Parts: sequence; C-alpha cells; structure tokens
Amino acid sequence: MDKNQIHKLKTFAAQIRLETVKCIGVRGFGHIGGALSVADLLAVLYGGIDGLSMKIDPKNPDWAERDKLVMSKGHAGPAVYAALALKGYFPMDWLKTLNQPGTRLPSHCDRKLTPGIDMTTGSLGQGVSTAIGLALAQKLDGKSSRVFLVTGDGELNEGQVWEGALFAPANKLTNLTLFVDRNHKQLDATTEEVLDIGDVPSKFAAFGWNALSVNGSDVAEIADAVNAARAEKTKPTCIVLNTKKGAGIPFIEEIELNHHVEVKGELLEKALAHIEKIYTDLAKEAA
Repeated sequence: MDKNQIHKLKTFAAQIRLETVKCIGVRGFGHIGGALSVADLLAVLYGGIDGLSMKIDPKNPDWAERDKLVMSKGHAGPAVYAALALKGYFPMDWLKTLNQPGTRLPSHCDRKLTPGIDMTTGSLGQGVSTAIGLALAQKLDGKSSRVFLVTGDGELNEGQVWEGALFAPANKLTNLTLFVDRNHKQLDATTEEVLDIGDVPSKFAAFGWNALSVNGSDVAEIADAVNAARAEKTKPTCIVLNTKKGAGIPFIEEIELNHHVEVKGELLEKALAHIEKIYTDLAKEAA
C-alpha cells in the first residue's frame, strides 16, 4: 500500500473508534474493550482499498458475490455497526439505538436485524463453524468471494473452534481467513489465568493453516497479512492480531477488567476527546 492508502485506513479506524464510543456511550455501558481492539482490522476490511478490502455493496447488502464477515466474537458488534454505518448500510442515527428496546442493532450481531451483518453470532465458538460453512458453500458454488472470520483469544477455549481448525485445511478452504484478536483478556481475567492457550500461530500451523502474526493495531501490517492470505493457494490462513483490549484509548487499555464497562461521565468525555484529537491530527496530515 502507498502512504495515502495507509492514511485513509488510519483515518477510517479513528472514525470507527469514535462512533463505537459514541454509541456505547448512549447506553452508558457495553463491550468496549473487545470492540476497540478490532477497529483497525475493520478499517482494513471495509476501507475500500481495491484488491485488499472486502468486495461489498452497501446499497445491495445481499449481493450474491460479496465477501462476508463473521464476527464470531459477537459482542464486538458495536464496532461492526460503526463501520457499516460509515459505509452507508444504514443511517448513522441508528447507532444511537444500540441495544435499546426495538433496536435493529442488538448487543450481539444478528443478520436478521442489521443490514450488512452476514451471520448471527454471540455464542462463542459457533461463528467458526458457520463461517466455515459459508466458505465451503462458496467453494462448492464456484464463487470467488471470500469469508473473513474474527474470533477472540478467549474464544479459543471452545472445543468447537478446534474442530473447525481441523476441518478447514482438510477441505482446502483457501477462501477463508481467520483473525484471532489476541488481546490476552477475556470476561473476568487474562487468557493465561483462565486457560492458557499458548503459542496461537504455532497451534494453527500444526493444524495445517497458513499462520501469520502481526501488530493488530497497525493497518499496514494487517493489510500485508490480508494480501498474503489472498495469495495463499493451498491452505486457509490464520492471522493472529496482537492487540490490547481497549486499543486506541490508553486509559481504557489500562482498566484491568475492560471486557464490559461503564462508559459515561468523565470517562466518556475523555475517550471522545482523545479520539477526536487523533482524527483531527490525521486530517491535518492530509491537508
């Protein structure tokens, strides 16, 4: 990617973070940690860079040839909603209704409610199976479209993940890219304290995947890995995103248990001010 494309993705990531914090702030609480840690990934996937980002059509969310995203860690839905709204899948005002009665933006992703959501998720581990099903169906149908699957590292405690990890290489699902949000935290402790999953890239490589490890807060590194996944012709690819829960807002990163926290008052004001400054500084760089 060139300098302008990298700047475009950084700016989009800042927008995703800003809208994510805003919509969680309306409710006053939510899964902010794991939503923020995938903002840079979502910027790459939805960023509109030809040959890199997903093939999508916001005016036709059910386009048969589109690439598909399965956010298996469904509690990161607010970040996905922010990206979809910014791309024009639905009005920005919808973001204010997050997890409210009658909303079309529930706490976890629901394909029957939200334009642009390709798979309902939230029961951890199950998104792996459904994404593999989508990838297999697209391969059998002879479609060139791809499936992008996002899991949390705590989610790797689920046995269903490892059944899928065996199945995808056995069926040569080269159209499947799995991202692991390796932020080292889950609901009530670190992943090492709950059930240490060890060396994630080595595990997936042992299961037959093309396994890569990148800085999950660096859009250029993520983009290079996505391009490498597209070039891989014999195996599915697993990209481990080394991140921090709450990535992009240092004082949220520092909260010990930041899987689901209150986002209001002084914390909300500081978070919005921090991201708005990042966005403003990026705009000045482009001027």
